[in-house]
Amino acid sequence: MNILAVPLTRRQAFKAMLGIGSTVATVVLPKSAAASTEEHPAHPVAPADAVAMLYDSTICTGCKACMPACNEANGLPADTLLSGGIWDMPTGLNAQTKNIIELYQDPKSDEFAFVKKQCMHCLDPACVTGCPFGSLKKVDFGAVTWNGSLCIGCRYCEVACPFEVPQFEWTALDPKIVKCEFCYDQRLKENLEPACTAACPTGAVIFGKRDALLDQAKGRIAAAPDKYYENRVYGEHEAGGTQVLYLSSVSFQKIGLPKLGSTSLGHYATKVTSVIYKWLGGPMLMAGVLGFAIRRNWNRHELERLQHEKETGFPDQL
Repeated sequence: MNILAVPLTRRQAFKAMLGIGSTVATVVLPKSAAASTEEHPAHPVAPADAVAMLYDSTICTGCKACMPACNEANGLPADTLLSGGIWDMPTGLNAQTKNIIELYQDPKSDEFAFVKKQCMHCLDPACVTGCPFGSLKKVDFGAVTWNGSLCIGCRYCEVACPFEVPQFEWTALDPKIVKCEFCYDQRLKENLEPACTAACPTGAVIFGKRDALLDQAKGRIAAAPDKYYENRVYGEHEAGGTQVLYLSSVSFQKIGLPKLGSTSLGHYATKVTSVIYKWLGGPMLMAGVLGFAIRRNWNRHELERLQHEKETGFPDQL
């Protein structure tokens, strides 16, 4: 049945207007609207309880043990589309994959490297700043988590993230934003390390306090300076700093990590969202006023209708 073809009575149309007006009237300006660049400094400091992962690409064997461990911990089904329902074979992060091992290989040489990809848990995440209703939030230990009850499905987080991490669940009737959350609910709250680091057999990815892992990474570089690209730790300063850190023997860009400055992306994003939400304030206020007026008039109309039915015994057909 074509819903648009069904005629509406005046009363049904009026009720629809009332519902829309009332809904808009209850909308509160997003928290991000009040955010300022002072709340998002260009160079944020990691919280005292900040945890992190350190991934050393030179140790990784590409066994992918971290992938099924992640799926099991998060209740995610294996992505078997390409394998005909046999093996977990995702081509990248998606609605069924929060953590993946990928391979970089130069066809013109013998250069290759594995890379582990998941949410970077930035110190000042652009996805959190870009989310208009606070469904993405940085919580204990610095983990970036998603709250479905606040999400409107706008996918601003996908646009804001330079690492292309948040994934939209296209196949679901009630879609989620899927991303690594540091196993926050499943393991961190129980003082357990994330499933992927617990499952790694070679120690290519390890878990701990961010400052301690930074020291360890720099110690590895000092012990073998010819082994690591540019003798630096990716994530120490990129995008204002992240809580997933990388060491690699090849260019970070070759293994798919974007080249970013040291300024927090949340700092940049705030400048944009503050302008957007500022100008949204006027229309939203007007919608609220209209919603209040519609509700008041509707209540008066209902009283008149009930009085008419009581006096005449006939329903008001308006």
